[in-house]
Amino acid sequence: MTDNTLHKTFEAQCQAEISAQGQDEKVVALAKEFFNESARHKYSYHFSWMGRPIIQLPQDMMAMQELIWQIKPDLIIECGIAHGGSIIYYASLLELQGHGEVLGIDLDIRPHNREAIENHPMSKRISMIEGSSIDAAIAEQVHAAAKGKKVILVLDSNHTHDHVLEELRLYAPLVSVGSYCVVMDTVVEDMPADFFPDRPWGPGDNPKTAVWKYLEENGDFEIDRQLQNKLLITVAPDGYLRRVR
Repeated sequence: MTDNTLHKTFEAQCQAEISAQGQDEKVVALAKEFFNESARHKYSYHFSWMGRPIIQLPQDMMAMQELIWQIKPDLIIECGIAHGGSIIYYASLLELQGHGEVLGIDLDIRPHNREAIENHPMSKRISMIEGSSIDAAIAEQVHAAAKGKKVILVLDSNHTHDHVLEELRLYAPLVSVGSYCVVMDTVVEDMPADFFPDRPWGPGDNPKTAVWKYLEENGDFEIDRQLQNKLLITVAPDGYLRRVR
């Protein structure tokens, strides 16, 4: 067998195993239990990338690495910056590939976070826009930056249904065919309501309900269920959306 044949055989075995684990109700239930119990300890808050808090699950960041390597985008757009760990992570992967930029958008880029991001070694591949991601003037800037480029989109800002749905309507059309729109924190729909006592979102009003609504409106995307079956533990169930046309 050639190396290529061996690799294809291995990949086919992996895909079969991934499908099986996604159908294993015990494993899926254990993954959900781990997620909910570890979330009580703010598990996802305890990781960093190149010195900046990333506030993401390692599993989802591994998935993003796979997508970025596969797609090799010209531009990654992320709504939601926080401490900047994720945009620095994406920039570092693009740096490794030798191509691409990251555009981060946030309603409030706090001065200490902006300073840390702008002084980071990966800042050369990062630009930022401060303002609401659903503001028409901001959207116009983003569309101009994305024109003619192969785009991956990540939504991780305000998690209410209405906000995420408007982000999808504004920005999902920028995603290239074969590329992805990744909607973070769709898992809110599957978590106990008492996790969000001081938040405007919760079960019934969250990114997953926005995804479902958007998919009713738009047939250009499909949920990559095989990817979430692989991850099992993810903040984005039903949130990995592949553009198919």
